[in-house]
Amino acid sequence: MIVDSHAHLVPPELLAAIRKERGRFPGVRVIEEAGSLALAFAGGKPTRPISKPLSDVAARLAWMDREGIDAQVCGGWVDMFGYELPAQEGESWSRLINDALSAAAKAQPRLVPLATVPLQDGARAAAVLKDAVKAGFAGAMIGTLPRGVGSTLDHADLDPFWQAADETAAFIHIHPSFDAGDARVNDFNLANGVGRITDAMVTMARLISAGHVAKYKNAKIFAPMGAAALPFVLGRLKRNAAITPGISDPVEALSHIYTDTILHDARVLKFVVEMMGSERLMMGSDMPFPIGDSEPMKIVAAAGLSKAQTDSINGGLAARLFKI
Repeated sequence: MIVDSHAHLVPPELLAAIRKERGRFPGVRVIEEAGSLALAFAGGKPTRPISKPLSDVAARLAWMDREGIDAQVCGGWVDMFGYELPAQEGESWSRLINDALSAAAKAQPRLVPLATVPLQDGARAAAVLKDAVKAGFAGAMIGTLPRGVGSTLDHADLDPFWQAADETAAFIHIHPSFDAGDARVNDFNLANGVGRITDAMVTMARLISAGHVAKYKNAKIFAPMGAAALPFVLGRLKRNAAITPGISDPVEALSHIYTDTILHDARVLKFVVEMMGSERLMMGSDMPFPIGDSEPMKIVAAAGLSKAQTDSINGGLAARLFKI
């Protein structure tokens, strides 16, 4: 069983539902121009247009066939999670997305969905996560910025969500946001080159330091892209914990975090394996985004790992985690 553990999907069912039910969501502005669809939440700036590859299931399956991939774990698109919406409307929006993801997975069982939750309200996020797990989702994909630039996932009012993740043993994919607020990465496409990494790294370092990874051990916390460079800065985090009272042990925390292979350099992947082991590592593509890996098994093959490690990374672990 070969499994791509990291991809994004905006099902055609969701696009149809957005158009049909826009009256239910006064805080969502639907922008349709030249055949593309974008969204603006709570009077904010529009998202990027929803690209065709996000919704083209036939092309996705054809790519999976070419790459020999049996199943693909699909979260939604972070741009459209709608954390800017008022809490009640945000909950309804998350449930609309989850209904569409569930329908897409039922229509095409090779797609394994991750739910969306309304992180603008910890209690509502907890309720939506619990309902999603009951409905068959393995967990959720969440963005790093629950309340916009400068907000954090370790804020106390999100504790109900983390408790729900722990109670349900949910898989929680922590995904970088499109704009984390650092204007320095707006040139040279560095938002893709390094911005996604730094956003996720700071988020994960906070969750580790605040004790969330240790406290909510039953939750399967996933940080993409080789654990968002945490293996490289582990020594500094360890030293920081030694000189800063009250910080949780980063070495112990890293041993509980799951990650993927979207690193684009086999030498870096080997370093991640050296620092983390291969037991929590899964092959991923970040489909359909250009910064992703369009041939995701090649880096695993080039890393010179054992057959057992390769089999686990390419799908064995994901098949167990997601009950595929």
